[in-house]
Amino acid sequence: MEAFLSPKESAKFIAENSKDVYIKDDGVQNVAEMLFDKVLKKEFGVDGWKSSHELNPQSTGEDAVNWVFLVDALNFSFWSEHEDHKCMVKYKGKSYTGYWSLCAAINRALDEGVPITSASYYATMTLEQVKHVFRSDTDVPMPLLEERHRVLNETGMVLLKTFGGSFLTCVKKSDKSAQNLLQIVVENFPSFRDEATFQGRKVAFYKRAQILVADTWSVLEGKGDGCFSDISSVTIFADYRIPQVLVHLGAMKYSDELMKKLKEGHMFQSGDIQEVEIRGCSIWCCELICKRLLDLYKKKGENMSERINAVLLDYYLWDFARDHREDMKEIPFHRVRCIYY
Repeated sequence: MEAFLSPKESAKFIAENSKDVYIKDDGVQNVAEMLFDKVLKKEFGVDGWKSSHELNPQSTGEDAVNWVFLVDALNFSFWSEHEDHKCMVKYKGKSYTGYWSLCAAINRALDEGVPITSASYYATMTLEQVKHVFRSDTDVPMPLLEERHRVLNETGMVLLKTFGGSFLTCVKKSDKSAQNLLQIVVENFPSFRDEATFQGRKVAFYKRAQILVADTWSVLEGKGDGCFSDISSVTIFADYRIPQVLVHLGAMKYSDELMKKLKEGHMFQSGDIQEVEIRGCSIWCCELICKRLLDLYKKKGENMSERINAVLLDYYLWDFARDHREDMKEIPFHRVRCIYY
């Protein structure tokens, strides 16, 4: 049976055969030059994951690792049908939307005494309990609550039966390898198998599995069990915001037909050819941006391979997309409702 290409191999194959999404070489160079001075700043480093986001765990222990696992098990489908009418969670005097509403809801539940990060709890949660923990402070519920309930039960049971109820066990089994941890996650937890077929080849994106590896590296500050020597083998996490920002910055371009579909609010299915092209090209585009960045520093006689990788680039671009949402309104994001991103 043919194996799935890795996310990096998949992205290269998709980019080489894409019909409606194009990577623009001059745009890639421009983005690399734009990022050149940012690389040395704190927000473009593993430290920025904690310091820039108050909802992320500030510790490095087992509880923090289990928090990361829970969040990334549920890290999918936060976009709103209407920008002015969305799910919102209030926590410690602030209101959070999108992905951060999930983090806020989890921290709120912990403060209320709900052991939400414990596998023995969420493995047996009822749908009503899930709806209560992830309740919105508006009349718009968090999307896909039934799917989140199923994923919680499924991942909780696997964690209990195979790994003693703690994701830290998986991390220790990885022997300080990002790729080993990725394989452990994909092989054992069905909901992380973000795969498709493109032109007869089996391709994989593993958005949530890869961001789980990256966030584990970040919460452990790249030290101890989280000292992944091969962290640069992880690609960006192909979602709906990163492609949008790459098109906005001129590093990617959509065909007129695809842009028309996006502007009409077309709903794609996970695995549709154009959806696969958008995701695959965004991964390969970011691989090229990282390469250009490294080349720019090499010309200055500096080796920045420790400071530049797709994980940190994704973190930066995702925050950029959030901070420049108004500027990017002319570029619609592609709409998909699924558990993969």
